[in-house]
Amino acid sequence: MSRDRVYFLAIHPLVAEGIIPRDYPTSCYSLTGYSGGGKKLISEYQNSNKEQLFAPRQYALNLNHKHLPEMQLYSGLNSAPLFTPIVGNYYQGDAVTIPLFPRMFIKNVTARDIQELLASYYKDERFIRVIPYDSEAYLEDGFLNLMQCNNTNFLDIFVFGHKGEILLVSRFDNLGKGASGAAIQNMNIMLGFDEGIGLE
Repeated sequence: MSRDRVYFLAIHPLVAEGIIPRDYPTSCYSLTGYSGGGKKLISEYQNSNKEQLFAPRQYALNLNHKHLPEMQLYSGLNSAPLFTPIVGNYYQGDAVTIPLFPRMFIKNVTARDIQELLASYYKDERFIRVIPYDSEAYLEDGFLNLMQCNNTNFLDIFVFGHKGEILLVSRFDNLGKGASGAAIQNMNIMLGFDEGIGLE
């Protein structure tokens, strides 16, 4: 499951339920471990002492990322988001963050309402966990651990915010759920097997 799919998993239910208008101007950014860049990038991070590698680095700054058409198509929106991918100096783990402004919604809903809607929408999905709203228990001293889903097939969706601003954060393992785990899950489904075989 790549970042384009993670984006629309968070956004699509809100569009489908008539909360977000189809012309809503979304933006999102992802922070991912360097393993997502393949052999060349892995080698660069693991075999170099360049100072610039210690800080997160934005890329695809031409705003023409290859996943934008899919992000638009499956979200149900009329246009693709303004997407900023960022690579960090750690091996694996990914989080896609989407800011939202309720004043631009069709319906009057709160961050808690959004969490409840997503939890209901994905209640039968074994590998998607919508985290309880406003729960410090899922943070570490106020910080979100982007690597908490590593070596699992889980996708965690968080909803943060208040009356004027909402933040959706989807956390997953870019090597597991983002690649091999998604492939195995899809294969199981296509072959008529239990989708969790080899993943739990």
